[in-house]
Amino acid sequence: MQTNPDVKKDISFEDFKTEVLNDYKIAVTSRECSLLGRREVLTGKAKFGIFGDGKEVPQLAMAKAFKNGDFRSGYYRDQTFMMAIDELTIEQFFAGLYANTNLKEEPMSAGRQMGGHFTTHSLDENGNWNNLTAQKNSSSDISPTAGQMPRLLGLAQASKIYRHVDGIDTTNFSVNGNEVAWGTIGNASTSEGLFFETINAAGVLQVPMVMSVWDDEYGISVHAKYQTTKENISEILKGFQRDNDNKGYEILRVKGWDYVSLIETYQEASKIAREEHVPVLIHVQELTQPQGHSTSGSHERYKDKNRLDWEAEYDCNTQMRKWMIATGIATEEELTNLEKTIKKAVRDGKKAAWSSYTQPIQEEKNQLISLLENVAKASSNSAFITKLKNDLESIDEPLRKDVMSTARKALRLVINDTSNEKNQLIQWVNNYANTIQPKYSSHLYSQSEKSALNIKEVKPVYNEDSKQVDARLIVRDNFDAIFKKFPEALVFGEDAGHIGDVNQGLEGMQEKYGELRVSDTGIREATILGQGIGMAMRGLRPIAEIQYLDYILYALQIISDDLATLHYRTKGRQKAPLIIRTRGHRLEGIWHSGSQMGGILNLVRGIHVLVPRNMTKAAGFYNTLFESDEPALIVECLNGYRLKETMPSNIGSFKTPIGVVETIKEGNDITLVSYGSTLRIVEQAAKELQEVGIDAEIIDVQSLLPFDLNHDIVKSVAKTNRLMVIDEDVPGGASAYILNEILNTQNAYQHLDSKPQTLAAQPHRPAYGTDGDYFSKPSVEDVFETIYNVFHEVNPNDFPKLR
Repeated sequence: MQTNPDVKKDISFEDFKTEVLNDYKIAVTSRECSLLGRREVLTGKAKFGIFGDGKEVPQLAMAKAFKNGDFRSGYYRDQTFMMAIDELTIEQFFAGLYANTNLKEEPMSAGRQMGGHFTTHSLDENGNWNNLTAQKNSSSDISPTAGQMPRLLGLAQASKIYRHVDGIDTTNFSVNGNEVAWGTIGNASTSEGLFFETINAAGVLQVPMVMSVWDDEYGISVHAKYQTTKENISEILKGFQRDNDNKGYEILRVKGWDYVSLIETYQEASKIAREEHVPVLIHVQELTQPQGHSTSGSHERYKDKNRLDWEAEYDCNTQMRKWMIATGIATEEELTNLEKTIKKAVRDGKKAAWSSYTQPIQEEKNQLISLLENVAKASSNSAFITKLKNDLESIDEPLRKDVMSTARKALRLVINDTSNEKNQLIQWVNNYANTIQPKYSSHLYSQSEKSALNIKEVKPVYNEDSKQVDARLIVRDNFDAIFKKFPEALVFGEDAGHIGDVNQGLEGMQEKYGELRVSDTGIREATILGQGIGMAMRGLRPIAEIQYLDYILYALQIISDDLATLHYRTKGRQKAPLIIRTRGHRLEGIWHSGSQMGGILNLVRGIHVLVPRNMTKAAGFYNTLFESDEPALIVECLNGYRLKETMPSNIGSFKTPIGVVETIKEGNDITLVSYGSTLRIVEQAAKELQEVGIDAEIIDVQSLLPFDLNHDIVKSVAKTNRLMVIDEDVPGGASAYILNEILNTQNAYQHLDSKPQTLAAQPHRPAYGTDGDYFSKPSVEDVFETIYNVFHEVNPNDFPKLR
């Protein structure tokens, strides 16, 4: 069904006619899918529908300009485009609507995302890169409006890196940086800050990005007059227009129902972006949305008769149809016959998709019914089991929920049975859970050979000549080794380039490796993350630097909704092995030493969260991650750069293992668990506790996500029988997470002789200054007294009350 990607200047009328008719066939097919898809939702077969009707013709034009190697970063209206590049069939469209978990039948997300969210496969089934230059690529969509914009910036910037940085193996990823990143967005979503941040950043960076704004004058029910100044996004972005003296954008405007002008406009945009590496904004105006925003409501509720009449006349498919008849490309009769054929094809495709979706569930249902019949015969609760079986049997179109729920309820009725039939039911339920659960839960993290969990520890090596140095030099020299070893490695962030970051961990790197590999950015955290995501999706190995942990909140939505879910929502068919570098923990002041770890931990499942206590450990994490294919957040200790550490002789080679704790002091009386800068407080308190006869064991968590995969902490608690978690986050933050892992995952509660303790910061951001830190976050005295009080409760004679 693919539309011809090349517009030929010298072709016969018959060839031209064939191409136009093929385009119209795609447009009508897409529209019929939207119409029938809405009905499937309203009848209950699908849960929700959001469709691309009204946007068909401009998407055809975009598809013609879209070439192998290009990437799309769009939103949930681009089904016609996906059909036009031959990456979405009728059956796949409906498979997505039904949430089919079979990746071959529903390649967009294996049922993990609602319909309308599109992707292509960048990876094979083993997690290895496909040849992205030999296919048309779509980065996986997300629902949050404008959330696709930051990633778009990185997808475009990758072409600039591939064109201008020598030494990178571009096989599978780029042909001289000729690839364009194509963005799409609804006009109302251009009100989001992420849109403006990305537009500005792309203009500064001058990257090959073509941004299409589908303008139908509404954002759900809200008219453009409430969305955009002057009701016109291209009008208010005029200042970005490039001229003879200033770099900027090329801004183009086109009517969304004008087939010929759309093709010309998109060809022009493609040429500018591809050859000149200049960003282009295409404002596609006068579009319609025939069925309203989604299946949640009807647009007749908020559009008056005049608007509805105008939309009926200027529907892009209707206008294309009129133009085809007027120019002699097709007759009314020919088009009517074609449309009838398409309607039948869509209905047939829908039926085939529904059959493919329901057939395996019917088979699972029948297996259980047969099993329940046997169980009922052997049980004293036969009548109740038979009723469960009959209820399931009466469901003509069951869900897996119905099957599993019935089986689990049946187990309750045979608790006291000892039959073989009961054992067979138990085995069936366990097997079913083991088979079905991964369909909904797999690939949150990499399952390939390059999983970070497969990278073994390599310890730092020291010799007689090893010197004590400022810890920042270990990070700096390690980055130097990384940049030498990996030409595709690059780092960028605020102050990361010219001055070598605020703590000089990148000192001299820009001078040595150039401004494209070690670069400064504006103050724009969300698009710093977006640069990293997009470039990582195209085979580069970026390090996105967020200056302070506090500022990661600007980018947390992107990290949570896009980066952390990418591998999961594509069922392992896209990845972005981005490293996020930041610094935090204890220093001074509300905005430079807050700890948001509790929130981060619960919002970024899907990336690793690493909290090294010193710069040697941090450097080892970077080395581990560069051998893996997974994203991670590394939080360096902000107050650790000027402390002294010993320089390893195997810089660039030692590796800190992920998900492994380290015991940094052995003891017998209580297990103390912490991480990051607070460990220095804990270590000092442990020395002072030793003076009063309390021998504490100290464990450095090192990795919060994942957490203590070897369950070494419970082994310590089994020895000491007491536990305390010390954390600089607010109460109930990271300390609650750590305690839950130790007590509920590792079952350490069974070894405790005293109540487990947590010691966290005050429930507010830290006040400014040294005293602000002392009275806001755990101090040596806080740790000492809290632990001492535990032993006072155990033995008040040996440990009299302090105060």
